[in-house]
Amino acid sequence: MVRAEITVTGIIQGVGFRPFIYRLAHRFGLSGMVINTEAGVFITASGPQKKVDRFVVAIRKDAPPLAVISSLNSVVTKIRSPEQSHGFEILPSRDGGTEIGPVAPDTAACPACLAELFDPENRRYRYPFINCTDCGPRYTIIKKIPFDRPSTAMADFPMCDACSAEYADPADRRFHAQAISCPACGPVIDLVDRHNSPVGAENPLVECGRLLRAGKIVAIKGVGGFHLAVDATNYEAVGVLRARKNRAAKPLAIMVPDLATGKKIAEIDSVEQEWLCGPHKPVVLLSRRKDAILAPNVAPDNTLIGIMLPYTPLHHLILREAGVPALVMTSGNLAGSPIVKDNEEAMERLAGVADFFLFHNLDIVTRNDDSVIRVAGDGEITVLRRARAFVPVAVHLACDAGKTLALGAMVKNTVCITRGGEAFVSQHIGDLDNLETVRRQVKMARNFGKLLRIEPDLMVHDLHPDYPSSRYARMQKNIAVVPVQHHHAHAVSCMAEHGLPGPVIAITLDGTGYGPDKTVWGGEVLIAEHGFYDRVAHLRQVHLPGGEMAIREPWRMAVSHLYSAYGSDYAALSLPVIAHHQEMIPPLTRMMGRSFNSPLTSSCGRLFDAVAALLDLRYEVSYEGEAAAALEMLIPAKFKALAPYDFSMEQVRKFLVISPGPIITGVVDDIRKKRSPEEISIRFHMTIIEAFTKTTLLLREKTGLNQVVLSGGVFQNMVLLFGLKERLRAAGFLVYAHRLVPTNDGGLALGQAVAGRAIRRQARR
Repeated sequence: MVRAEITVTGIIQGVGFRPFIYRLAHRFGLSGMVINTEAGVFITASGPQKKVDRFVVAIRKDAPPLAVISSLNSVVTKIRSPEQSHGFEILPSRDGGTEIGPVAPDTAACPACLAELFDPENRRYRYPFINCTDCGPRYTIIKKIPFDRPSTAMADFPMCDACSAEYADPADRRFHAQAISCPACGPVIDLVDRHNSPVGAENPLVECGRLLRAGKIVAIKGVGGFHLAVDATNYEAVGVLRARKNRAAKPLAIMVPDLATGKKIAEIDSVEQEWLCGPHKPVVLLSRRKDAILAPNVAPDNTLIGIMLPYTPLHHLILREAGVPALVMTSGNLAGSPIVKDNEEAMERLAGVADFFLFHNLDIVTRNDDSVIRVAGDGEITVLRRARAFVPVAVHLACDAGKTLALGAMVKNTVCITRGGEAFVSQHIGDLDNLETVRRQVKMARNFGKLLRIEPDLMVHDLHPDYPSSRYARMQKNIAVVPVQHHHAHAVSCMAEHGLPGPVIAITLDGTGYGPDKTVWGGEVLIAEHGFYDRVAHLRQVHLPGGEMAIREPWRMAVSHLYSAYGSDYAALSLPVIAHHQEMIPPLTRMMGRSFNSPLTSSCGRLFDAVAALLDLRYEVSYEGEAAAALEMLIPAKFKALAPYDFSMEQVRKFLVISPGPIITGVVDDIRKKRSPEEISIRFHMTIIEAFTKTTLLLREKTGLNQVVLSGGVFQNMVLLFGLKERLRAAGFLVYAHRLVPTNDGGLALGQAVAGRAIRRQARR
């Protein structure tokens, strides 16, 4: 006879782990107990040694579908005789510690719950909040750890006798399901108009479906916030939504009832299908079919469409009642503001957008937007927005990052908090260009640490001195503060994902990042370690005429690159971009000549903007990356590689400088020859791939380094990402790209945290 004391850590709270252990112990005839502690789950199990050994093995082998076991430690001692016991028990959770296990993310409705949802004989038939230990809300309803009902928003809904019986029955799927409820005791839905007056409908869901079919905009409260929903096949209704939300051109995500409908709208390969149908249910960016039955203004001038399948019971019911092929399901917010999560907040902020509101009375504790991914040509995913179903799963580090809080970037902001070898990156917060989002970021940083019970002793921010997060960090009096350069953070973010200590060659390509030389970086190659970087190569700098205006008006970057390539003679070129902005050419030329309101930039993102404007694709943009995306979308899924343009490289002091001048003159020559925009885009992409491959080869000769990391928003471009990975791997490099956090600025906080801690340690030596 033996007694085992077992400690399990990982995502094991709120996933039915204790009921699983209880049933497993009974299966092997063992006595003991299981308890949630601040650090994880603690188990004692007594019985014959063979059975105890098999029990320990089965904990890993048969764990619940939502459980992620990080560690399992077992200490076995011999006992002379069976211990006196009342069998095997689930004990009340033990609270009060400072170290806790990770919180489980929200998970899509499981097949068993969906079967009950549409079973007329089931007591939860058509109940929008059906869930069990294998599915449902977790992160968005939890107030504090451990994950027990009193610590969640479900504390407001006492269980009825029927639910209590299921909750207490070890044989039931809802045994210790903390969010259990039913129509008799759980949350309810309500349909109101934009004046908050009840809609006199016998069944709010049926009426909601009718309103959507009629072209109305409905704000729907979901699991992490509100969606704005409208019939995705109704051109006029989609146009009204765009006008009211002030979203002129940015593509809108859609939700389809099932995979079969999705395949009528987009091309879906096996990897994309796996992600669409899996438990995460993110928005997946897919190649839109030419015969897709969608309003053209859902994703205007775009070959991609963002599709997700329903992930809550409420979504399944709404789609069934609406009876349309697809619904636009875009974030319930105004442009630039965080997603709305509360009923009163929704009525205040969205009454000018939505015609009707489908409310429910379950509080959303933490707002959480939909995650967005894209699959590259090699089958690896790129996370574009990391939120629902991914957060707050930890990124496991190969280093000790201490207890560090990183405040992230100016755009696509997230925060990151670390505890030793674990990094917790928050959900997407937004852009810090408005006071509301800045306040939301500060609140998120505080609440995230409080939920995880991590009291940071180091705060990290971007090197840019005027970012709101930088100013906030400098105001702190009781914590050490470290700035980290933007592209160094990008590099370390990818390194941290893959457990790379460095040094590595880091190709970091994006739109904007503040450099220590007070210029705008963005086309950088670094030699990077966690606590150190050396800028060794970059794109030649050009002017950013008008400063931030050049980001919103890509034609300015076309003019800047023409000026850099041709000098002042560029104004005589017969090009559409010149003709279209003839009146502005002389003042811009003077601005750049005098370096007035024209900071220097090495941005690769702005180079993409320039070529897009030269090809007459976009002169102005309404969202980040619009011009670059238009350039990428000229290239078909299957294309023949063409010869790259010429480019020059020279050593300038310690830097290897790649000059885009010959690239620009090559593009202009092709425009004059009336070569197709598709061919020009292919040649341009091939040139960028070739230029950075050649740079990397030269650096390997100098340094002997063979590991390359790719990071930055430009690598959201799948043609570039896949092409550069292939080219570098063919040259014998070990190439690493992002898989767990966004390659854009949404993943920057992870790199800031790891780099900031390393810099702090070095400074204290």
